[in-house]
Amino acid sequence: MGDLLQPWHLIVLSFIFLFPFFVLLGVIPYWVIFKKAGFNPLLSLLMLIPVINLIVLFVVAFSDWKVAPVPQPVYESPVFPPQPPPQA
Repeated sequence: MGDLLQPWHLIVLSFIFLFPFFVLLGVIPYWVIFKKAGFNPLLSLLMLIPVINLIVLFVVAFSDWKVAPVPQPVYESPVFPPQPPPQA
């Protein structure tokens, strides 16, 4: 059988121990995106299922987001050159 820690053993063990880290690394950004878009953040867990993740992305991309738009400030353009106030 050989030694206990062959190179392929280390590869398998590193995959087993690093897999949860990479899953979290992929789910956390979608969690924030869905939360900011007004959807349930638990939808980010569907991103782990291979074909369902594409369906969820299309649904989110083409649906109406429940987020109120931020009002844009209104800027009045100044009059150049400055004019004296009108005489009454």
